[in-house]
Amino acid sequence: MKTYQIFIGNAWKDSASGETFQSSNPYTGEPWAEIPKCDARDVDAAVDAAHDALYHGAWGKMSATERGALMRKLGDLVARDADALAAVEVRDNGKLLAEVSGQVLGVSQWLYFYGGLADKINGAVIPINKPDMFTYTLREPVGVVAAIVPWNSPLMLMAWKLAPALAAGCTMVIKPSEHTSASALEFAALVREAGFPEGVVNVVTGFGKDVGDRLTTHPKVAKVAFTGGEVAGQKIMESAASTFKRLTLELGGKSAQVVFPDADLDAAVSGGIAGIFAATGQTCIAGSRLLVHESIYDAYVEKFVASAKTAKMGDPMEMTTQVGPVTTQPQFDRILSYIEIAKSEGARCVLGGAAAQRPECGKGWFIEPTVFADVRNDMRIAQEEVFGPVVSIIPFKEDEEAYELANDTNYGLAAGVWTSSIKRATVAPKRLRAGTVWVNTYRAASFLMPFGGVKASGFGRENGIEAIDQYLETKSVWLSYAEETKNPFVMQ
Repeated sequence: MKTYQIFIGNAWKDSASGETFQSSNPYTGEPWAEIPKCDARDVDAAVDAAHDALYHGAWGKMSATERGALMRKLGDLVARDADALAAVEVRDNGKLLAEVSGQVLGVSQWLYFYGGLADKINGAVIPINKPDMFTYTLREPVGVVAAIVPWNSPLMLMAWKLAPALAAGCTMVIKPSEHTSASALEFAALVREAGFPEGVVNVVTGFGKDVGDRLTTHPKVAKVAFTGGEVAGQKIMESAASTFKRLTLELGGKSAQVVFPDADLDAAVSGGIAGIFAATGQTCIAGSRLLVHESIYDAYVEKFVASAKTAKMGDPMEMTTQVGPVTTQPQFDRILSYIEIAKSEGARCVLGGAAAQRPECGKGWFIEPTVFADVRNDMRIAQEEVFGPVVSIIPFKEDEEAYELANDTNYGLAAGVWTSSIKRATVAPKRLRAGTVWVNTYRAASFLMPFGGVKASGFGRENGIEAIDQYLETKSVWLSYAEETKNPFVMQ
């Protein structure tokens, strides 16, 4: 059993209460780490440290070029320790090492990219129509940022918030999920090793009611960046409203992959498999609805089921494993309940539909890859986010019907299109109401490309140059060199 401490002001500390809670390995079902259980006192200390670092400490006085250099050094340290960080994350959330390894290396790339942008944030000189005025704008950090990070891809989704925030000059308090806190604490050690001034990055651990609620209402927190479910997102919006905080919310999804009749069938099957069963379906962009043209529907379902049957389940630390465990016991139970709901609504289960009983799954929380065919788009299994290895296959007749079905959901995070038609490849992204549309691929991501949703999938954008704007305020400066004011009672 490994014991962790929280990270505040570049120092390791026990929680104010001295209490801890355990984190369990999803593959074995056994606890492996003791995590500090923080409360409002720890949050206050972390926010005060971040506030002081920005407004009174070395970070606020540091040049943008110096900030960027520290970020690139931190990126080097992440790259150096990528294997160890990935192993901790797999132990904590059960995600495949084959995927987590790439995600952790990606953290260094995010730090390099935004570190390079840090000293390229420019204001503007405004050629205003007043001859005795010099006017310009400044771009300044929004302030202390609270990053609330989910359990499915902790380090990667933390980096999506941390890197642009640091480049903008903000300081940060990170609250990882109570289910996957270890990797954020391991990362904090590298922050200190890189030489960041105290208070720039802080990590507090614990539960939403004890830590998250205080962060989202704290008067010194200027912005909340959150990835998670829409119910929690609604609560954060309500809490943040009391102090007019800025928000970036990346919430749930019920993403559709549209398979047109001219699609490369093998590629569309492979993309459909990757879209839902990669990460055990525990990703907000999971392609959990497959809309397939009726002329190829039967052939597609047959090929899809045959491919999904071959999925290798087992130890996520093995590079050959293709489907790992569900991260938590409550999520495991929730997925099974949705499978029963789908069956009761009349969806036809053509594969899986139960907890895995394979020997290689041991005592972990495994669910067989599950495929429902002949699903109606108004069924709960097609409308509500399951967040597990469960896919609904829905037939359509015409292109227009496919777009209507794809858009007929409260969510709008992502969508996929499979076609060999240039016309469809260019028309579909305009017709689909989603923040990201992939054509003949799925689940691609880059620090260069903005990411975010519409409708109940949230607002604001992470990644790309646009992400820095989420952490900056524009200040207007008027400099007069007139010798005297003509009329002090009239606006000049």
